[in-house]
Amino acid sequence: MIGYLWAALICLSILTAAIRGDMAVITPAIFTAAERGVKVAFGLIGTMTFWLGIMKLIESSGIIKLLNWALRPLARLIFPRVPEGGPAMNAILMNLSANILGLGNAATPFGIKAMEEMQKINPYGTTASDEMCTFLALNTSSITLIPTTVMALRAAAGAANPADILGSTILATFCSTAVALTADRLLRKKVKI
Repeated sequence: MIGYLWAALICLSILTAAIRGDMAVITPAIFTAAERGVKVAFGLIGTMTFWLGIMKLIESSGIIKLLNWALRPLARLIFPRVPEGGPAMNAILMNLSANILGLGNAATPFGIKAMEEMQKINPYGTTASDEMCTFLALNTSSITLIPTTVMALRAAAGAANPADILGSTILATFCSTAVALTADRLLRKKVKI
């Protein structure tokens, strides 16, 4: 679907340039945008390598286990029907920990694993369980303490201080998580299978 949207935008841009008589700007704009894309990609490689290395140090030092331990009581409260200590709960905790540390790339495999494990204990068959819906809402809106990907993009784009978004990111993700969990609970009571 997104491919069709991009194709439509490109065709509309070319059509607009043709109607306005500005076809001469199309080729330089294409090459300038491609060059900027490559610069951003190379900038991201260095920054993402740094933060993934930091994440590996955090994992090796045991901080991720400490974070999982700290999140376990909250996870038990949010996901009461997911067996404690089971593979689903462990994947949920790893996903939440990676999201809190701003490592969306690392969180994705844990999110997929959590959904697969919750599907194994899903009493509704092919319909998502309450826990699966809650996890989706929480994963989508997750609190982020260190927005590594956004800071990497800001650094690649030449921001003077890529980390100056920390406070607003924490506040915004806290609010989005509160709204997501509230909506999940309210809608859960209204819509039953």
